[in-house]
Amino acid sequence: MQRRIFAATAVSSLLLLAACAPSSDAPDPADEDAGQNQTQDGADGEECAEDVTLRVWSWRTEDADVYNDVIFPAFEEQNPCITVDFQAFVNTEYNQILQTGLTGSDGPDVAQVRSYGLLQPLVEGGNLVALDDVVPEVSEFDETILAGAKGREDGQTYGVPFASQTLQMYYNTAIFEEHGLEEPTTWDEFIEVNQTLADAGVTPMSVGGLDAWMMPIVHDILGSAQYGGAQFEEAILAGDTDFTDPAYVDSLQTVVDVQEYMPENVVGVSYTESQVLFTTEQAAMFPGGSFELAFFQAENPEMELGVFQVPPPPGSALDQSVTPAYADGNWGLSANSAHPEEAETLIQWLATEEFGQLVANELKQFSPVPGVTFEDPLMQEMWDLYQESPAPYLHLVNFRYGDPSGTDLVGTGVQQLFLGEKSPAEVAADVQSGLSEWFTPGQ
Repeated sequence: MQRRIFAATAVSSLLLLAACAPSSDAPDPADEDAGQNQTQDGADGEECAEDVTLRVWSWRTEDADVYNDVIFPAFEEQNPCITVDFQAFVNTEYNQILQTGLTGSDGPDVAQVRSYGLLQPLVEGGNLVALDDVVPEVSEFDETILAGAKGREDGQTYGVPFASQTLQMYYNTAIFEEHGLEEPTTWDEFIEVNQTLADAGVTPMSVGGLDAWMMPIVHDILGSAQYGGAQFEEAILAGDTDFTDPAYVDSLQTVVDVQEYMPENVVGVSYTESQVLFTTEQAAMFPGGSFELAFFQAENPEMELGVFQVPPPPGSALDQSVTPAYADGNWGLSANSAHPEEAETLIQWLATEEFGQLVANELKQFSPVPGVTFEDPLMQEMWDLYQESPAPYLHLVNFRYGDPSGTDLVGTGVQQLFLGEKSPAEVAADVQSGLSEWFTPGQ
């Protein structure tokens, strides 16, 4: 049922969410004059037989300005008969909005779709077009990232991967310097950093426990090396161990052990509030994904950032720190598009190095398109750290193929740990029990 898509030796593997509303000046598809029988100069100097507006949907509201002002204008310049109407929706509502939209007449032509297990309902529902022949370039993408874009039953590719994410600890270099701190290389040094900051009245780690989806990320940043990273992944998928493994229980205990260095009443702090706490320099560190970088830099351009991997506690399964990572999502082609030819033109462009480089430069995202380079030094550092010691973001990569999902179970479990409602052993048992409802090792 599962296949192992990260390998412990995959050092070179390429793995790697503003309220929203439709643009007020976007063409009204119900308007008979909108996009019908218009003429303009085409790329070859000929007039357009028809102006077409493609709806493109996303869950990343924070990227909307860049897509509307920079990225899609580049596509429209090359394809002047096509206009892109990019709309971003609140990430926590997006899955349901997309599912409904893809089955109706007013849904997207091209949409960002999730990866791994959350992609499968769209594939099984016949909502997406297989892209192997439409975008043959996807075959050149790294196999590990393509695993998040494939149908489990037919093995076909249903998305063009658009970004990969790494997980690490961000820190404010000025706050560290002010308190004479350096990046910790051992667990004792990590605790010393946190204690020094706490003693000085600075919130050490900005964590928002109100939003359960962030809790598995925090857990893996703190505990992936402790429970074994890719080695544990291999063992759990093969059935050689389960989530009641002492190392996994210990990794949950570690989250409890450092709760004192998080904001008071952490479960009452939202994800957005945790971001503000960090960008206003009231907190020194932020355990998060590479997807945070552009937002942090935009919110506080003067803040100098650094990153490090959290060192494993003594007695961990691994003796070195790791960087968990995952394929974030894909561009999918709606099987219900009213403009399939133009939509194919767009999704083909989304697989080009030109688009990938725009993603890397403008959105500060790890584009998986072959040949893309990373100009931002901090991006390059995060990428280098990942290549030195890769690990999977375990539950997103492997345990979203059924209900309850691993990320939901861990998210709720960590909240219960913070509230003192359950012990680490009880949370681990809940994770194992929940996943056992649909996951069978070795398949």
